[in-house]
Amino acid sequence: MNVNADLLSVQNISLSFGGNAALSDVNFSVHQGEILAIIGPNGAGKTSMLNCISGFYRPQKGHIHYKGYDLTKTATHQIARLGIARTFQNIALYTGLSTLDNLMAARHLHMKQNGLFSMLYWGPARREEVKHRHFVEEIIDFLEIEYIRKAIVGALPYGLRKRVELGRALALEPTLLLLDEPMAGMNVEEKEDMARFILDIHELRGATIVLIEHDMGLVMDISNRVVVLDFGRKIAEGTPDEIKHDEKVIHAYLGEQ
Repeated sequence: MNVNADLLSVQNISLSFGGNAALSDVNFSVHQGEILAIIGPNGAGKTSMLNCISGFYRPQKGHIHYKGYDLTKTATHQIARLGIARTFQNIALYTGLSTLDNLMAARHLHMKQNGLFSMLYWGPARREEVKHRHFVEEIIDFLEIEYIRKAIVGALPYGLRKRVELGRALALEPTLLLLDEPMAGMNVEEKEDMARFILDIHELRGATIVLIEHDMGLVMDISNRVVVLDFGRKIAEGTPDEIKHDEKVIHAYLGEQ
């Protein structure tokens, strides 16, 4: 993969809620084909940064450029159409629907037939349904969740719901995948599985990944580069080895070794 060209450029992003600054003049780039981790203490602004990229928040200052678009001026649904998908720190699934239905719901951005054809289920609409169902079934196989494909998501264990949410993001066919603490609350085995899936998504599906994660061992193992936030400001950026030995990072986040 080409990891030299910038896929995403974050320029001087500042975000405030009332008088509280969540982000202050944050700058960094995401290179095509890399895994970039964003780390920092609780309240450092990590999720706020993902929310700005995905259009859930509108920063008061700065720009985020992606494929020629300024995401700070782009509607949230259009950002998804541009190839950006995300998972959430707090799982956001349709808990009353099955795994399969949750993944199919994510395909609506790629569906082209109008409502009349869909209701009547004729010709083009039926062929389109089959095509999208095949795509979703491939994701289910990829994430090894065949045995819960018809299970109601709200009844699944937490770790499996996290995997379904990852599948729903993949159903959007992202070029850029934003993962907000995908391993939070998981046991060791579940974390190992999720790490394997993230690496496979990166290597086999060609996705560029921005990852927020508190498990420093995992971050250092799978990331190409790391951005460190503290109190809404970027205090460091570099390779995992550089970040491990950065005095500001050790003081602010990693602790004395």
